Amino acid sequence: MTRGIFRHTKWIAAGALAACVAAATPAAAATPSVSCTSARAGLADKLKRDITSAVSNRSGTIAVGLYDRTTKTTCTLRSSTAYDSASVVKVTVLATLLWDAKKHNRYLTTTESNLAKAMITKSDNDATSKLWRQLGLTKIKGFLSAAGMTQTKPGANGYWGLTQITVTDEQKLLKLVTAKNSVLSDNSRAYILKLMGQVISSQRWGTPYGRPSGVSWHVKNGWLQRSTHGWRVHSVGTFTGGGHDYMITVLTHGNSTMNYGITTIQGVAKVIHRDLAAS
Repeated sequence: MTRGIFRHTKWIAAGALAACVAAATPAAAATPSVSCTSARAGLADKLKRDITSAVSNRSGTIAVGLYDRTTKTTCTLRSSTAYDSASVVKVTVLATLLWDAKKHNRYLTTTESNLAKAMITKSDNDATSKLWRQLGLTKIKGFLSAAGMTQTKPGANGYWGLTQITVTDEQKLLKLVTAKNSVLSDNSRAYILKLMGQVISSQRWGTPYGRPSGVSWHVKNGWLQRSTHGWRVHSVGTFTGGGHDYMITVLTHGNSTMNYGITTIQGVAKVIHRDLAAS
């Protein structure tokens, strides 16, 4: 699973991990709390209780976003806290590519399609770097503006994995991908979901964990180790089925290992899927 790690030795200091873990941040005095609202009676309270329980004994800094169109349910935790994007930004790169192609009334080239597929399904970094350079910051910022993703700051000097992202903006992106809108065409949205549904088996962890049978998934994960905040481990996913249409974003850093972050994300995802299925 190392392919998805944004590799630049300038930014990654594996040897500093032990020091980072030793200095793990203690629980803050005023820890943010999970906030949930829902049109379905009792669901908001249950989700708030269960998500809070899922994160309560996990170290690191965890941000959560849930939106279910069917029950008009929203849950957030640290919705505006910024994280290094790692490979989660690749969905934004693909959306920008498709948005720009739509503006110029053209289809993707064969090369672009091949790069896009490798970028999303295998988390290929070289493919991402090529598309990032091709697009340039002007187009990327143009898409972010069109999408209303005002909290997202593209990484400078080609360091796309250091783009600053938030739960709020990732949820905005997932909403655009999953419902008709003026930013992305229906074909573009279908293409993004198709690739997110073809992620290789070793990268299907995270938000899809614990989903009920019959619920379709589309996912993109990211993981990156740096000398501060240890491992960033993120997962964004969209889900349909069982009478629900929902999306989940979980962003984390301060993890001692990649697997620790995955376990944290999956603990959150499991209770969300369970509570929605029972509602």
